[in-house]
Amino acid sequence: MSEPRTITDPADPRLADYTGLTDVELRRRREPAEGLFIAEGEKVIRRAVDAGYRMRSMLLTPKWLEVMSDVIADTDAPVHVVEPGLAEAVTGYHVHRGALASMERKPLPEAAELLAGARRVAVLEGLVDHTNLGAIFRSAAALGMDAVLLSPDCADPLYRRAVKVSMGAVFAVPYARLDPWPDALDGVRAAGFQLLALTPAESAVDLAEAAPHRMPKAALMLGAEGDGLTRRALDTADRWVRIPMSHGVDSLNVGAAAAVAFYAVNATA
Repeated sequence: MSEPRTITDPADPRLADYTGLTDVELRRRREPAEGLFIAEGEKVIRRAVDAGYRMRSMLLTPKWLEVMSDVIADTDAPVHVVEPGLAEAVTGYHVHRGALASMERKPLPEAAELLAGARRVAVLEGLVDHTNLGAIFRSAAALGMDAVLLSPDCADPLYRRAVKVSMGAVFAVPYARLDPWPDALDGVRAAGFQLLALTPAESAVDLAEAAPHRMPKAALMLGAEGDGLTRRALDTADRWVRIPMSHGVDSLNVGAAAAVAFYAVNATA
């Protein structure tokens, strides 16, 4: 059990993991390089611990000490107790959930390792919005996807915002990077998957007609909000599929489209 220690100086080096959490560029460079990520909120911290991530330290405001007492009792990582104003000074925002933890990353698996035991995977290209990425991981976990494969330019699933939006679902669905892109998609096909590219193009087949739920193995490809999949990625796909739209709407937000497609590929009817 770690003994909680009160800290009163925002420049205390023990708080280094938590500095400037709102500086996206800084954190995007720093966190993978230092092998850490930040879990925010009681539920997310618990899910990270349950998923086997090792805690480096915890940052709590006083009222969260009792709530997190069992987590504290089970860790030997230092527990830093700070007043809300000091937490804001360190992190750069109002930490209204009152609980943060710095966690150690795990080595990413190879894509081939994930594909070997999977039937339903999501393939994401160029997803740089952490909110969309977190929403997609949450849907992937809830709707039975086995893995998520990311192009090299996709955002970090363990960035604080993505973890928060996913409610910790990024810990439940394994993921890997596909590199080089899009050539690595050939390896997905070689593993027995049909590559289905989600696109609003008129030439695409309606998702229901494509019947992905009947395919032994299916990989659903989704592109970034607005631009969608690149032409190179589309040309690699086995089929183009679309979600039918009504009332003059041309497409869905990528997070919503992913949820619809994940449900369709796992339908039992």
